Amino acid sequence: MSRPIARVLMLLELLQSGGLRTVAELAARLDVDERTVRRYAQHLLDLDVPVESVRGRHGGYRIAPGYRMPPLMLSDDEALAVLLGLLAGRRAGLMTATGSAGETAAAKIRQVLPARLGGRLDAVLGSLAFTAAPGTPAVPQTAAPQTAVLLSLADAVRHHRPVSIRYTAADGRHSERTLHPYGLVAHSGRWYVTGADPALAEDRSFRLDRIAGARTLPGTFDPPAGYDPAERVLSGIASAPHRHEVTVRVQGTAEYVRAGLPAGIAIVEDLSSEGGPGAETEGWSRVEMRVDRLDWLPAVLASLDRPFVIERPDELRGLVTRFAARLAESAQRQGPPHAN
Repeated sequence: MSRPIARVLMLLELLQSGGLRTVAELAARLDVDERTVRRYAQHLLDLDVPVESVRGRHGGYRIAPGYRMPPLMLSDDEALAVLLGLLAGRRAGLMTATGSAGETAAAKIRQVLPARLGGRLDAVLGSLAFTAAPGTPAVPQTAAPQTAVLLSLADAVRHHRPVSIRYTAADGRHSERTLHPYGLVAHSGRWYVTGADPALAEDRSFRLDRIAGARTLPGTFDPPAGYDPAERVLSGIASAPHRHEVTVRVQGTAEYVRAGLPAGIAIVEDLSSEGGPGAETEGWSRVEMRVDRLDWLPAVLASLDRPFVIERPDELRGLVTRFAARLAESAQRQGPPHAN
């Protein structure tokens, strides 16, 4: 690409970043004189790009609304953000009546990406798993990882390569460790990478926003067959140490019970061979949770609309009893008298 054309496209990218850009600022960024900036702006106008000139002491150029969408110049971070946004929107069911529009938009972006970036973005999309079922409303992202870390880990997952990561734990401790990454997981507004820590000979999951750097190491590894990264992240979160350990038996299949509980807080196990009230018509499941507070659990258990048996802790029994009494009292309460 010739230098003038490259600079015209750079001018378009600068203007698309938003706001008014002075001629002097654009000249400095493009390393040309102000007269050349004006000539480049005219080139964009000739291409029907709606460039607006603002006169005056602090005047310059900006992108104005036009009758059609001009070419978009996306950085690596922006291209990744758009593709992930389209994917998340499709999974959450946030589609327009023309349901294929999101897919065609993603295809157009991927078609014009440089091979270097296109391959890395394909690695992210191909290695990403979700803990929420399709159609579940998206959870706002609470912690964003570095793009370079995400791309490096996705490439390592795709090609089964070990990586060295610099990690900061929840208590602030810093460490550098080797990881055999098996998959990337999106859960409750956060990104995780899960895999094997060869130094500890055990599986581990790490939050991506706590990884300061990821470096690919020589060699390869063989991931275990049938490994489910999303399930591994959920079980790791559910089994993390907390103040209370809760065990409840619920009449219903594990699939039904799991769907009624917040993802990542419960380990649900089928107990088809265990007896219980009404077990002859429907099996039971055991739910194990580790939580810091118990006050929200009575409402969750009630929402399952199934018989349940509390195994531990005894404190939960009292909370459920008081919750049921408040519901019964509210059901009998009459409304306040109408004002005359």
